[in-house]
Amino acid sequence: MPRSLSRSLVAVLLMLSAQMAVAAPADFVDIVEASTPAVVNIETTRFGERPDPDVQRGQMPEDMPELFRRFFEPFGDGMPRGRPDRRGGGSGFIVEEDGLIITNHHVIEEADEIIVRLSDRREFVAELVGSDAETDVAVLRIDADDLPTLEYGDSSTLRPGEWVIAIGSPFQFEQSVTAGIVSAKGRTQGQQQYVPFIQSDVAINRGNSGGPLIDTEGRVVGINSWILSSSGGNIGLSFSIPIETATSTIDQLLEFGRVSRGFLGVGIQSVDRERADALGLDRPVGALVNSVEPDSAADRAGIEVGDVILEVDGRSIEVFSDLPPIVGSIRPGREIELVISRWGETRELSVTLDEREEDQETSDRGELRDAEPSNALGLTVEELSDEQARRAEGIDEGLVITGVDSDNAYRAGIRSGDVIRMINNQEVRDMDDFDEIVQAIEPGRSVALLVWRNGTTQFVAYTPEGEG
Repeated sequence: MPRSLSRSLVAVLLMLSAQMAVAAPADFVDIVEASTPAVVNIETTRFGERPDPDVQRGQMPEDMPELFRRFFEPFGDGMPRGRPDRRGGGSGFIVEEDGLIITNHHVIEEADEIIVRLSDRREFVAELVGSDAETDVAVLRIDADDLPTLEYGDSSTLRPGEWVIAIGSPFQFEQSVTAGIVSAKGRTQGQQQYVPFIQSDVAINRGNSGGPLIDTEGRVVGINSWILSSSGGNIGLSFSIPIETATSTIDQLLEFGRVSRGFLGVGIQSVDRERADALGLDRPVGALVNSVEPDSAADRAGIEVGDVILEVDGRSIEVFSDLPPIVGSIRPGREIELVISRWGETRELSVTLDEREEDQETSDRGELRDAEPSNALGLTVEELSDEQARRAEGIDEGLVITGVDSDNAYRAGIRSGDVIRMINNQEVRDMDDFDEIVQAIEPGRSVALLVWRNGTTQFVAYTPEGEG
């Protein structure tokens, strides 16, 4: 190789090395040292059933048969045992010096007590300010002053390939730090259609939920929410709530105690190559309208089945899953401009958004839920009220879920407010049906529930952990 060519090659390699050194920081020490004091560990307790204090040694019910009395005698203090407390937890971070803390809804859901542990080992009982299941965001407050805080960043400027850091308490190892890169943006998850998740390869595990995703400027760009895993451990697919989505929820919880979202009133689906060709589009793009609710915002604006929504207030709808988070981020009552394609003809429509009825019911504020007894399915249920049946579009049979005690059921997608129509292909009309079916379920066997939610029904399958 000629000497001049060799020198040129070396120069190119040195230049590339220098560029890589700039792109990948040598370490994150300064960012971590500045950020970790504002990251907290959260421990939750859901109180179990307590046994009757009068039912103890020497104070057993008078009508208890003698045959059964002896079973209380040999064990410990003679007390019959109720359902034990359930403990859980995650992470969070401080955003105001007077003790305002952000975490995930699923971290504190159904908790009776929330303990926040700071980096200096101080512990506080936290107040639940507000919580929203749709965005998986919760706001807590502790009675403290002059606390370290984290600043919000701008997730909209993130690009795939940028470095990000997660800090949290995976498996109760507090103040653990992991780093990786942004893999993609705008990812969707079926149960949380209003969140365009940030996907990264940062190692996030159980206990990281609610902790911050931090950029290289030390600012919070996301809230770590969930992982995609078949084993329960990280496999390089982690998902975080964009901070803009979270702050919109936080602001509404602080001001109104609940979250209200814009509602268009359409059913949508994807546009593939064949549909694009049939609908007169030059490429697969937008959200195809397959249903329009009567007297909804969409109906009043003249949207029709077969229309393809291409833009909302100047924001492009590339895929159908782009539409819910964009519409949901807009306050009800606001007029917006839509660009649609109707069988190849582009049109502009003005629409005044409604408010989702469900948003008036789904936010928790100001107090923690009371623990309730569960059953073999890990669900607390009650019969539909007349009002619930009306909201369920005429469904007058079935049971509404008021509490999800089973981790497996929650991970499968079961949520409070779902209406159970069938269990293992057997109709559930009332509590008698439910009790009879549940009692016949074999331990360790999966169950399939047909549930109604927001106008649609779907089968959800999981394996119950068993009673207690």
